[in-house]
Amino acid sequence: MKTLTDYPPLEVKSFFYSQYFTDGLRITTGVLLPSLVLSHFGLFDIGFILSLGALCTCAIDSPGPVVHKRNAMAIGNLCVFLVALITGFARLNIFILGVEITVFSFIFSLLTVYGNRAASVGTASLLAMVFMMGKDTQPDEVLKFSGILLAGGVWYMLFSLLFFRIRPYRAAQQTLGENIADISKFLRIKADFYDVTKDIDDSYHRLVAQQVQVSQHQDAVREMLFKTRITVKESTNASRILVLTFVDLVDMFEQIMATHYDYSRIRETFKDSEVLMHINKLLHKMADELDNVGFMVLSNIRYKRINDLNKELEHLKIEIDKAGTNPEGASNLVLKKILINLRDLNQKIHNIYDYYNSSSSKLLFEKSSRIEFSKFVTHQDYAPHIFFDNLTFSSSAFKHALRVSLVCLTGFIVSKFIATGHHSYWILLTIIVILKPGFSLSKQRNYQRLIGTIIGAVVGVLILALVKNSTALFLIMLVFMVGTYSFIRLNYVVAVTFMTPFVLIMLKFVGISSYGIVQERILDTIIGSSIAFIASYFIFPSWEFEQIRENLRDVIHANVNYLVKIGYSLAGKSVDITEFKLARKDVFVHSANLSGAFQRMTSEPKSKQVRIKDIHKLVVLNHILSSYIAMIAAGMVGKPPRLARPSALRSLKRSIAVLNDTNKKLHGPVAELKIDKQLTEDFGPNGPEATADDNLLKEQLAFINKISNDIARVADGFATAIL
Repeated sequence: MKTLTDYPPLEVKSFFYSQYFTDGLRITTGVLLPSLVLSHFGLFDIGFILSLGALCTCAIDSPGPVVHKRNAMAIGNLCVFLVALITGFARLNIFILGVEITVFSFIFSLLTVYGNRAASVGTASLLAMVFMMGKDTQPDEVLKFSGILLAGGVWYMLFSLLFFRIRPYRAAQQTLGENIADISKFLRIKADFYDVTKDIDDSYHRLVAQQVQVSQHQDAVREMLFKTRITVKESTNASRILVLTFVDLVDMFEQIMATHYDYSRIRETFKDSEVLMHINKLLHKMADELDNVGFMVLSNIRYKRINDLNKELEHLKIEIDKAGTNPEGASNLVLKKILINLRDLNQKIHNIYDYYNSSSSKLLFEKSSRIEFSKFVTHQDYAPHIFFDNLTFSSSAFKHALRVSLVCLTGFIVSKFIATGHHSYWILLTIIVILKPGFSLSKQRNYQRLIGTIIGAVVGVLILALVKNSTALFLIMLVFMVGTYSFIRLNYVVAVTFMTPFVLIMLKFVGISSYGIVQERILDTIIGSSIAFIASYFIFPSWEFEQIRENLRDVIHANVNYLVKIGYSLAGKSVDITEFKLARKDVFVHSANLSGAFQRMTSEPKSKQVRIKDIHKLVVLNHILSSYIAMIAAGMVGKPPRLARPSALRSLKRSIAVLNDTNKKLHGPVAELKIDKQLTEDFGPNGPEATADDNLLKEQLAFINKISNDIARVADGFATAIL
């Protein structure tokens, strides 16, 4: 049985098993193959156009369910053909071409209202427009060129779909493995809270940022895995293992969230004990195990656990018992709850190992058949009225589309007056790839594009100067091309750094080779970047504080809904486990949206960071609130409902009322807990005595009540000030 020590460093090898590298190989092969094959028959020109068509369509080939890929690429190919056809004739008149650029840039940029997949169709169409502008085609050649471009797009679509037809779950498997690595990082940050040398506020900041990454990857896995399973309708062990692993992974993430406590108080109470150090070390060991699991999922290599953490857990129990017998009489009940959570987390890790080493198909079938998939899958509405409903200045998508159209027109005019060479369309291309709906994303992409282009140009010049052998140049170009498409979603600076030498070497192969091309590439990028940056600041800018109210009310409502589910369970009513998990999913997704908005705001101009300290407080308070709710829910899911003491139910209802009142002020929805009034009335003198669990629940709900009031206070001031 092999262990991970027999392999190269985990992070490096994981990359070569990841979806990023797989995408890089697939896109490179799909784009390059037509040119290579047809060049052997003396038809390189046709092959090159086919490759351009494939290049447009590959922009749509982002991760997701295969049925979405197929539909989007089919529609994208049709759009690419029509845009190329219209542009081919429009370019004969500079004024008509200017109008076309303005109109098409607006229409295809507004497709963002239908989600990222539709937005990529718009990007592919705009790429076809730019490529067609750069081709010196005669009127009688336009239809032929557009048809070949379409054929290249269709080729790439069929080539890409063949990959997913052969291994329909591979993409979901890769995303799942990466999500496990994300959760491992999240767990390591949680471990820092038990390290007295680490700053708590800094740990919160890193934790919130990592939570965004975890949520985004979980949503991607959910979409790919569940929609693929619904579409493929197969019951193989491989698909069952992936589903069960993901379900346990989401539960595991909640379990990690549930280890959240008042860390300042815990540090102060147990500062003289070694128990916190043991918790920290144990969490890091569990993170190591999660990294191992992630690699196992990515690589399909099955092996047994390297470390048995049961002994570590028993040792921690002894340390907790010692901490509970200190002279000051500090209660160790909280530490015992942490121990229970850690045991559950360890068991979930053990379960995943069992899935990959189990030979029992019956067990896997029974467990996976109890899971309801369709309720966890979101469905994008593609109704035409959504497009037209967004034709208003109150829509951020409309302002983005208008900004893109005006800036593309400006870029086109500038390229005509300041023509630095035969590739002035690079200015327009730079604008299209840089401009994003939000200022912070545009600023980040702008910086990354400039840095990557300059570094890549230097590398490209050195390669062209030192390497004269055509075969060697082709192999180098191949490496850079794979690198470009492997890092395009992972690290844009690295992707552009690879892209520039790849483009320069490619131009040499098509007969365009001079240092003037390098100068032109850099200058066009600088011009396009400058125009895009100025426009993102002055032309219908979109600032994060304008969207915060919507993010805030969504996350408050999600937390209230989660509390309501807990309330019904504490009132003795049976709550379906799926309802708990759906409520939990909403909390995670909306919390990530709020955290992401805050992160983007930090990169905006200082003058636009309106009450950013309050927003940071809300992000942290929301994280604490959702963590405490998850902690209570983790002790309820899968267990019979319990009837809580009246004081606990009253405390819960107060928290719900406070959060609902706050959401009303933000014009958001509310969720009510409707239970019999008598359940909140105190017991008589002969009532049952409170147990240790009752007292802990009372403490937890009291803390939730305090956090709810803190959120209400900050949100009220925030809403009054800027909303």
